[in-house]
Amino acid sequence: MAVGLAGAATAGAIGTATALTVAVSARDLELHPPKMPWAHKGVLDSIDHGSARRGYQVYKQVCAACHSMQYMYYRNLVGSIYTEDEARAEAAEASIVDGPDETGAMFKRPGKLSDKFPDPYDNEEAAKAANNGALPPDLSFMANAREEQEDYIFALLTGYVDAPAGVVVGEGQAYNPYFPGGAIGMPQQLYNEGIEYDDGTPATVSQMAKDVCTFMRLTAEPEHDHRKHIGMMLMGLTFVAYLVSYYYKRHKWASHKALKFSMHAPKPKAK
Repeated sequence: MAVGLAGAATAGAIGTATALTVAVSARDLELHPPKMPWAHKGVLDSIDHGSARRGYQVYKQVCAACHSMQYMYYRNLVGSIYTEDEARAEAAEASIVDGPDETGAMFKRPGKLSDKFPDPYDNEEAAKAANNGALPPDLSFMANAREEQEDYIFALLTGYVDAPAGVVVGEGQAYNPYFPGGAIGMPQQLYNEGIEYDDGTPATVSQMAKDVCTFMRLTAEPEHDHRKHIGMMLMGLTFVAYLVSYYYKRHKWASHKALKFSMHAPKPKAK
């Protein structure tokens, strides 16, 4: 029994030491993204829809070439960053595969509000073949898919640097200290004046990263503003209910609280 306990303790100690060593070495050169003052992070703050509109432009012109948003429909743009007519015009620019027709052939048509955002590749194998074997992740819920959420995405998009001495990245890879392991298959995508915003905002790297992060928050949580609006209404109703309850307790029960009760019941009078 003593030998067995000693063996179990030794095995546990070796396993713990190995796990700690691997954890430290794997995250040794990985940075944690700094906290950013996002306009929508407050309890009652809504999404900056102007920024989200610019972010959609960044996604469309930069990110959509490799990354899909298979859970986003053009109708989701209505009332959030576009009017209905603008969203219809935006959808019509897309070429959607539909069919089959009466001859059994597939065909392409202009997009409609009920269509999803088109995928950049026909299938996953085609996506891997075009990206050195790496599958570009879908960005629909990316703002919720990482621990630091928008902070991580912003830091990743703006954090490309040269690899430090002693660190070797593979062919076709870049170095980003915010990415686990440092070596990332996606090269830097954002450059100053890389696109031209419709509203004339200077398209710096930080501005484009901030805008596309805001757009990803909108895609990951389309009900964001509605949820907070309902929360404000519930808070208001709760406050009114508290005032009514306070009034009822103070005034309706005041006479009952002032009564005095005797511990001994009076004896009945003799007839």
